Amino acid sequence: MFISLRLAALCFWVLLLDLCGIIKTLGQSNGSGVVRVVVEEGNDAILPCSLSNKENAEEKLFDWKKDGPKEIFFYDGGFHYNNGRPGQDQQFKGRVSHFQDELKYGNASIIIRNTKVTDSGNYTCDFPRFQPRQIFNIQLLVEPILKDRSADTRGAAAKPSVTTLNQTKDWALLQCEVLGASPKPRVEWQDSAGNKLPAEEPQVSERGGSFYIILQTTVMKTDNYRCVATQEEIRHQIYTEIYVFICEKLFEDTSSRGDVTGWFFGGFSLGALTVAGVLVLLVATKVIKILHNRRSCEQRNRHCKDPPEML
Repeated sequence: MFISLRLAALCFWVLLLDLCGIIKTLGQSNGSGVVRVVVEEGNDAILPCSLSNKENAEEKLFDWKKDGPKEIFFYDGGFHYNNGRPGQDQQFKGRVSHFQDELKYGNASIIIRNTKVTDSGNYTCDFPRFQPRQIFNIQLLVEPILKDRSADTRGAAAKPSVTTLNQTKDWALLQCEVLGASPKPRVEWQDSAGNKLPAEEPQVSERGGSFYIILQTTVMKTDNYRCVATQEEIRHQIYTEIYVFICEKLFEDTSSRGDVTGWFFGGFSLGALTVAGVLVLLVATKVIKILHNRRSCEQRNRHCKDPPEML
């Protein structure tokens, strides 16, 4: 009887894990979307690429290309363009590197240093040996530096200083500092697509006509973020970027983004799991009870009525 109970419990957990696997798959990204990265000429650009299941990529093969055939960065189990492998396009030699320490988390992102306007284009990060194959699409736009000799740039804001104050597996607290700018700049956080991010109330102080501003924001996904300082009076804008890598949750918390459909599906799935588990246990208990009664009857050599049909 105890063995039968263990089997019933095992069946329940197998069913539970199977359903959980379905939910996890529905919550994953297949990398089919296009990520847009915008930088100013001369700055470094980080092109994001992470495996949807965060699988260790240290022994994997991934290939970065631009506009189709142009080879940007090729990695195969530790052998790549920066340690002797031939084939890299001349335009990118000595300017592209990856994040070696992040490969164990499935992060195959690259950084292009000292960007040029000619670096603009469509990039792909390809894992050809994966089943199914995973290809990520990134659009890079390198904006030229606009020089306006008529603009008075005295007191123009220097490049903001950005830091990560705190980080967990689910979120990161970013801080941006703009020091000694005049006139007072408008400071905001943006994601890689240029969308303004919600932030805390800026901390502003003034000393001798110059403004010192601190702005903090909390982000909850892997992306290339930038802090932008804009002084419209002198037609000056400058920004600093920071790449943030955040582990995704096993179950995506869509309710935190106000996604009613995702909330309903999550609640329905949880209810379905509960009902399925209860039904499995009830049926298993019924079967075990019937088998036990029949065996007892046979052992005592007594007449026993046929057991009732299972529910």
